Amino acid sequence: MEPITLSEVLTAVGGRLLGSFDNGNIQVSAVDTDSRTMSTGSLFVPLVGERFDGHDYIVRALKAGAYGTLTSRELEEYDPDKFYVLVEDTMLALGKLAHYYRHKFQVKVVAVTGSVGKTTTKDMVAAVLSEKYNVLKTEGNFNNNIGVPKTLFRLNRRHEMAVVEMGMNHLGEIDYLTRMANPDVAVISNIGDAHIENLGSRENTLRAKSEVFNGMGGRGVAVLNGDDSLLRTLDGTLSQQILWYGAGEENDFRCLRLDEGFDDHMIMEAKAPQGSWRQYIPSLGSYMIYSVLSAAAVGSWFGMTIEEIRKGVTSFVPTKMRMEILRRANNITILNDTYNANPQSMRSSVDTLSKMPAKRRVAVLGDMLELGTLGPVLHEGVGRFVAQKNIDILITVGELAENICVGAGSNPNTECYARPDKEEAKAVLEQVVTPGTVVLFKASRGVHMEELVEFLKTMTQEI
Repeated sequence: MEPITLSEVLTAVGGRLLGSFDNGNIQVSAVDTDSRTMSTGSLFVPLVGERFDGHDYIVRALKAGAYGTLTSRELEEYDPDKFYVLVEDTMLALGKLAHYYRHKFQVKVVAVTGSVGKTTTKDMVAAVLSEKYNVLKTEGNFNNNIGVPKTLFRLNRRHEMAVVEMGMNHLGEIDYLTRMANPDVAVISNIGDAHIENLGSRENTLRAKSEVFNGMGGRGVAVLNGDDSLLRTLDGTLSQQILWYGAGEENDFRCLRLDEGFDDHMIMEAKAPQGSWRQYIPSLGSYMIYSVLSAAAVGSWFGMTIEEIRKGVTSFVPTKMRMEILRRANNITILNDTYNANPQSMRSSVDTLSKMPAKRRVAVLGDMLELGTLGPVLHEGVGRFVAQKNIDILITVGELAENICVGAGSNPNTECYARPDKEEAKAVLEQVVTPGTVVLFKASRGVHMEELVEFLKTMTQEI
């Protein structure tokens, strides 16, 4: 973060000084919401949640080196060497300050959202743009009302582009984030069943994701998955120009052919308005074509050549635990896709496993969360999909995931072991993982399925 003055903070958040400190020229060089990670010269923003109140840690943050703090209430005493800015709501003030800071720089912002694959798409868009521009991107999945401001505060005058991931659980959340970041480009990967427990329907999910356009001021471009039937309903409804991408003939950026016959990459024949090219994709999974094509559309919009786009895709490095390929001794392969899961992404990962060259294919699938009353039937649907694929052994972990075994029961050739927890699943892994086996691990983040990945790594040897 580049330093900003106390006067700028007051202007940005509409706050009022408390106490006796009155040096508006003092500069802060960081904004932090965690008193444990406070650095000298920081501004502390105490957030309030259901089970915590950051105001309880103001004194600790100031002693740790913060020059001052926001606060939504008057305090009993004030250190004369520190500043205190009274605001109505510290969370909203954090967003206002991030909005102010974002507009200190002549930077183009790309917002990325969607039900499935937004983090991978964010990483791919950043990889492509980095071939020509100095790019800031969201780290990990810092995509909520705390993570997006933290991303924006990392901007500096050297950045030319910012690729910002935006996530949500409820209507209105992306509206808040997009008005903070004011993107020039909005990418929507797809509309799926993620968070349907809170949103109620895929149509409401479309409404929530479409809030991303609210912060664009009627300008810029929308980069949309043209193979998604719900996103297609936006055609003719937006003030932004639309660039469509996907496999269908009506898309502007298309996959003509995909060769998945490799153990660590794929080759795609791609077509865009400016020409066709052969694209090396350093990852597995047919769904990767959407991340590549959306990144190609964004790069093209910003004047990049096909060769620059091609090189950018080739340099892509997936986020850890997203279809991460781990090679072990005795020709055993682990597909660590434990970052998160929903019905669409789980089917995609199972499809990738089914195409892997192996003597035995094992799918270890855990609970998918936030599906509400639809949870059991959606898990069962994944099981029916598994039954159609070339999967030798299915291990499910958790109460909801047991429904995957129920759905897979239509194929008598698929061995299925339903286990209530990870500990019991370990015993099955010890039995079924033999030389030449490929094992996929996938579940929602809250299941911590990566613990089973680590267990299998201890069972096997590094190459």
